[in-house]
Amino acid sequence: MTKTMNLLGIDIGGTKCAVIYGVDHEGDLTIVEKMKFATTDVDSTVSEILASLKILMERHCLNAGNTQSIGISCGGPLDSVKGVVMSPPNLPGWDNIPIVRLVEEATGIKAALQNDANACALAEWKYGAGRGTRNMVFLTFGTGMGAGLVLNGALYAGTNDNAGEVGHIRLSDFGPIGYGKAGSFEGFASGGGIAQLARFAVKERLMMGQSVPWCADGNLDAITAKTVAEAAQGGDALAKEIYQTSATYLGRALAYLIDILNPEVIVIGSIFVRAEELIRPFMQAVIQKEALPAAACVCEVKPAELGEQIGDVASLSIAASI
Repeated sequence: MTKTMNLLGIDIGGTKCAVIYGVDHEGDLTIVEKMKFATTDVDSTVSEILASLKILMERHCLNAGNTQSIGISCGGPLDSVKGVVMSPPNLPGWDNIPIVRLVEEATGIKAALQNDANACALAEWKYGAGRGTRNMVFLTFGTGMGAGLVLNGALYAGTNDNAGEVGHIRLSDFGPIGYGKAGSFEGFASGGGIAQLARFAVKERLMMGQSVPWCADGNLDAITAKTVAEAAQGGDALAKEIYQTSATYLGRALAYLIDILNPEVIVIGSIFVRAEELIRPFMQAVIQKEALPAAACVCEVKPAELGEQIGDVASLSIAASI
């Protein structure tokens, strides 16, 4: 018997939101329609979310009888059990907003809430690079470094939704600052962290009277992880060295995760997807040196597959997992 699920998703971001209708047909997901709008004040944004849900439901004849559920993805902190958004830093004014209750009362359809890293983990597990596994780690590796954990075939959020905050782990007493901590995993392996490494290295060269072609004007603040990646991919030795440093610490952190969690796959997004050839050799070398061989040999590190679509798929993945 074929199984088809109607799914609704809500992606709440700091600058924009989206409400999505998708259909899961035996594990294959099709996004049917998406409505986007700006994130403004709390009341206006919640009203826009509920209005967009109503439009999609009417347009596609969706109701509690033919719709699996509604998944809500939002930046933390939040309480996934109570369905409450709790003052995320990128959502001013969203203080203890019972978003699940509001959505369920407006639609009559059960809903669930997860933080964005967990939602992305579900997306890659159900529809992307982690499909078919029971134990998977998803790492964001973008602006910051967060993780979502799928263990024994289910999302693991921890006692109070704080599982997966790997970016806070200190890998060195000194180093770039990430997650408010010098030498943290996020400090070494994130867009902001790579930029910090680059600014330090470029400043050192400039003070020695040397030139750096990809920072010819000496504007250190303009350096980004993308700037460094483009220079490294063009063969610049200093830029390649900066990515080697980031990749080495990434490998060290992955070895910890492999030894502790024994996953089948670690899926890494954003920067790893775009600069895998700069990162993988050094990352893999550290994993081979540091991780338990029996755990490392059954764990594959893969780039995320869903790309720019992951935000839409993430909220629908929450719905599909209820």
